[in-house]
Amino acid sequence: MTHSTDSAALDGLELAEPHLGNVLSASGLDAEYVRAERNTLYLRDENGQEIPVLDFVGGFGSLILGHNHPEIVAYAKELLDAGTPVHAQFSRHPYANRAAAGLNRIVQRETGTDEPYYAVFANTGAEAVEAAVKHAEFDRFRKLSALREEIEAHGEAARAAVLAGEAAVADGRDIEDLLAEAARHNAGQLSRPPLFLTPEGSFHGKLVGSVQLTHNPAFRLPFQALAAQARFVPLDQPEQIAKIVEGERGVLLDPVVEGGSVTVAERAFPVFCAFVLEPVQGEGGINVVSEEFAREVQRVCAEIDCPVVVDEIQSGMGRTGAFLASSHTGLRGDYYTLAKSLGGGIAKTSVTLIRASRYCKDFELVHSSTFAKDAFSTLIAIKVLELLEADGGAAYRTVTERGERLREALEEVREEFPGVLKEVRGKGLMLGVEFHDQSGSASEIIAGVSQSGFLGYAVAGHLLRAHRLRLFPTGSAFNTLRLEPSLYLTDEEIGRLRTGLRGVCALLRDADGEALVQP
Repeated sequence: MTHSTDSAALDGLELAEPHLGNVLSASGLDAEYVRAERNTLYLRDENGQEIPVLDFVGGFGSLILGHNHPEIVAYAKELLDAGTPVHAQFSRHPYANRAAAGLNRIVQRETGTDEPYYAVFANTGAEAVEAAVKHAEFDRFRKLSALREEIEAHGEAARAAVLAGEAAVADGRDIEDLLAEAARHNAGQLSRPPLFLTPEGSFHGKLVGSVQLTHNPAFRLPFQALAAQARFVPLDQPEQIAKIVEGERGVLLDPVVEGGSVTVAERAFPVFCAFVLEPVQGEGGINVVSEEFAREVQRVCAEIDCPVVVDEIQSGMGRTGAFLASSHTGLRGDYYTLAKSLGGGIAKTSVTLIRASRYCKDFELVHSSTFAKDAFSTLIAIKVLELLEADGGAAYRTVTERGERLREALEEVREEFPGVLKEVRGKGLMLGVEFHDQSGSASEIIAGVSQSGFLGYAVAGHLLRAHRLRLFPTGSAFNTLRLEPSLYLTDEEIGRLRTGLRGVCALLRDADGEALVQP
């Protein structure tokens, strides 16, 4: 069966993710923005006049320096006007080395380490996570291959010693029976797929591998057969890490000759590929990892030689008042992933930083990306680092001060409406406001949107229509609105947010569902 559609008809069809467009329309969030600067997006009314909208979404954490930062825009134009090559793969990229060196200086300062990190550049945050876990598995595979070869060599040595009359099996068994039993056991262990550790509420992307590290089952379960699985740890129960590790423990049997006897030693089987976590969970509801949890992650992972991948894609780049949010808790990564604000709101770029002592140089030959490490995006990243580090890190101090002021305003509204707002969470300019469940509201409208999981979207739609404020709920905690504005947030903008939140909280308190959802 064939279908034919003329060109004019095609122009009238919604072909780019039409279902998502319908969801946005139903929530009143289907605005078309035509211009942006700092914390403001502009849409046009029916008369073509621009209407400013205060943007607290901030590109889901991509705009620590705001929309269209003038210095970054000017530099981008300069690069394009100069004919800077974008596609010059398989050549020298000194600017990528400069970016890696700049990142290393900052990471070493914040973590107190002098060990360098090698950089693997990519395009998106999810790709950076994929590169990290792919490298970690590459490293695990190499170590496992070496261990298997060592055990096989020990088996051959044991057989030779018995045949030569130099040794005997300690328990009196035939050497061939012992070796066959060990081989069967080891084959079963070696066929086990790798596992990952990650906290409940985690979000690390939606690609084939990274989605398995994302806790939300709606995102993960349809694709669970495609990639390695994760074991999820409750954030408030760090003691569960060791219990999960023990429950998945595996050993390989190693025939060894000692003092004329052949015995079987147990060698730890490296089940876990990596522990992957966000210092501040973004999509999971703006949950901050505690120092206690961070310490237990590092303790257990050190015991089993499991690398720690710190996902700083949303929380990094100064968003919490430090370049790495993990530096607040003392969490140290064998890998760091950075993206979003690394491109300054202009370029699409990301990077995976890998501790030198874990780095596998051969990985560079089995992993690549067409747009990674291009001159345009990498030079923009260098400019972003310069802006963040200028004046002794003034940007980080500004984030801390602005974040405290924003949090004070949110707490004021929570105290005024304790039955509506449950909690304010987060750090710096990465904050979340959680609403109490409204399923029992006297308003059928409010109760209905709450029961269907759309309360956060209904609130966001009202704030956009009535107050020209742009906020969204987090992807896996629908009653939590996230706030990730730029460091140029003003007191006036904070006041506008306070007014809008008070207004919508009053509607929920008074069960005025019609006013909440009216166009």
